[in-house]
Amino acid sequence: MPEPSVVLVTGASSGFGMETATLLSQRGFRVFGTSRKPSARAGLGYEMIRLDVDSDESVNECVNAVLDKTRRLDILVNNAGFVLSGGIEETSVEEAKGQFETNFFGAVRMVKACLPVMRRQGSGQIINISSIAAWIPIPFEGYYAAAKAALLAYSQALRHEVKSFGVKVSVVEPGFFRTKLGETRHTSEERIADYDQMRDRAVKALEEDIEKGGDPKTVAEKILRIVESRSPRLEYLVGKSGRYKALKLVLPGSSFESGVRRRYKLD
Repeated sequence: MPEPSVVLVTGASSGFGMETATLLSQRGFRVFGTSRKPSARAGLGYEMIRLDVDSDESVNECVNAVLDKTRRLDILVNNAGFVLSGGIEETSVEEAKGQFETNFFGAVRMVKACLPVMRRQGSGQIINISSIAAWIPIPFEGYYAAAKAALLAYSQALRHEVKSFGVKVSVVEPGFFRTKLGETRHTSEERIADYDQMRDRAVKALEEDIEKGGDPKTVAEKILRIVESRSPRLEYLVGKSGRYKALKLVLPGSSFESGVRRRYKLD
């Protein structure tokens, strides 16, 4: 029998990452999950490895640990990330850099570490978890949206560059789901009083969207379908909020902008 495909999932301690690692392991893949502080996950069918995607050294150690056990790597799912909340003016350059360090450059580090292995194999798959925010930035989470938009553009260029080597690249763009992303939200240290009421209303509306969001298993099921597809697309919207992307493409800009402002109670 052929050896099972080897999958590396970052940010697998909860949410999309945990659901994806669990589902793929149940479907016969050999899965390695990662976390900054991994704990024993008996019975879930996959091994956890310590990883800080902000660190070149940690990334290389993680990938080498997988290769020492498997000698190959077939699928990388870049899921690790966090949300930074705060007005654009309220957010320091260092805080913004921190958001990009994890949500964008973390994925970049993982790709740089894994891609040489996939090129040598002549096969591989990279799935980057972006967000609907890449298309529809949410007020007071501007740098989160910017990092996710950067990941989308990066993935599109990468897809062209590696296709000839047998490596597939796709981006998953979830909408609102019931994950711990909101619970682990970072907030900018500075608070400017002029934004207080707007910010509070917008964050409350966002929390409501998350509470009413979908089951994160839906994203894991989408990732499984991408992995099983012979010709996966570049982009995959997941969740009801995907319809807002369609509206953005067909509505006049002013109408769509007014709708966003109403939803987040900015006026």
